[in-house]
Amino acid sequence: MHDMNTTTTPAKAKNDDLTQRIEDSLNNIRPYLEADGGNVRILEITKDNILKLEFVGNCGNCAMSHMTFKAGVEDAIKRSVPEIKIIEVVNLLQP
Repeated sequence: MHDMNTTTTPAKAKNDDLTQRIEDSLNNIRPYLEADGGNVRILEITKDNILKLEFVGNCGNCAMSHMTFKAGVEDAIKRSVPEIKIIEVVNLLQP
């Protein structure tokens, strides 16, 4: 009997590939975030290739989170996954 829940649609396969590539790029900077007690997680990738992230741990309430996003997270993702058009951090503290 075929399990209908394991069927992969082309859109899901594309999203899974994007998610994995984003995770790979984030894994390059995670050690720096984790050293300060923080991390970042993917919340959503929209059909329009808008990536929504959340800073967690100390990154979620750090005054330097905006700089961390611009100089680290955003740069790493844009270099590795140019299909992503916009990156939003839902809990980013503004400078």
